[in-house]
Amino acid sequence: MPPGNRTVVTEFVFLAFPTRPDLQTLLFMGVILVFTATVTGNLIILVAIRGDARLHTPMYFFLEALSIIELGYTAAIFPQMLVNALQERKRISFGGCGAQMFFFLGLGSSDCFLLVAMAYDRYVAICHPLHYTLIMTRRLCLWLVAASLALGGLLSLQITVLIFRLPFYGSSGVNHFLCDVNQVLKLARTDTHSEEIAQFIASVLIVILPFLLICVSYVYIITTILRIRSAEGRRHAFHTCSSHLMVVLLQYGCLSLVYLHPKGSWSDELDRLISLGYTFGSPIFNPLIYSLRNKELKEAIAKVFRRRTG
Repeated sequence: MPPGNRTVVTEFVFLAFPTRPDLQTLLFMGVILVFTATVTGNLIILVAIRGDARLHTPMYFFLEALSIIELGYTAAIFPQMLVNALQERKRISFGGCGAQMFFFLGLGSSDCFLLVAMAYDRYVAICHPLHYTLIMTRRLCLWLVAASLALGGLLSLQITVLIFRLPFYGSSGVNHFLCDVNQVLKLARTDTHSEEIAQFIASVLIVILPFLLICVSYVYIITTILRIRSAEGRRHAFHTCSSHLMVVLLQYGCLSLVYLHPKGSWSDELDRLISLGYTFGSPIFNPLIYSLRNKELKEAIAKVFRRRTG
């Protein structure tokens, strides 16, 4: 197409939404159900932790930060999906797509880095219990959360800028429910090899490196737990880590499938299904896992409900 006849893309259209009215309504109800459950679950955790002085410890401080990140992650995705679910034309502006991608990637990346901070907290608590309060100070906890957000934001900004500086014209159909990196990149009308390499490097920094750090932490943690003589002591020590470990396996397992599989190894439909499962599952299952497997948190949540109904 001659340069003068190119139509520059000013908006993107999501192609994955169903066209049948009954399926659109079903999707809308599903999204609003997940959105409500996610917001409610994370807000309950925040209120419970703030309202119980016993939970004002580094472990729960990180859990608060995780819930806040999940709320921001949810706000970056679900409102736009709700709007598009019932609209005839499922679209988003060019700038809106860039903003959604930035927050989606940034908060998701910050989530990964924060899980490393939580692993370090458990490492200090189990391997160096006598020095725990000296090491895990309020200042260090704030610094770890701030560093997680800064690293996530920086990597997300670089990827978003790299992608949205590319030329887009002609086709504007994104084969997804949101501004997914892989799908938007396919629409660029130029060679994207450099951007794909940058995306892979960012994925390694966001997924592989943090996961390896967490694995190293758990090698020391498990070694220390096995040295504990009493069975009750071992059980209690492992129980304090089990929720975090489950969230780590869920988070990094899904992210590896979404961003680290070889290009063209499976269909767009399967890629979209896995991505959607992670997008819907992560913010709703993370608070659920922590609340169901933590006795102190369950008691604090029960107090919240008693105050509201009493």
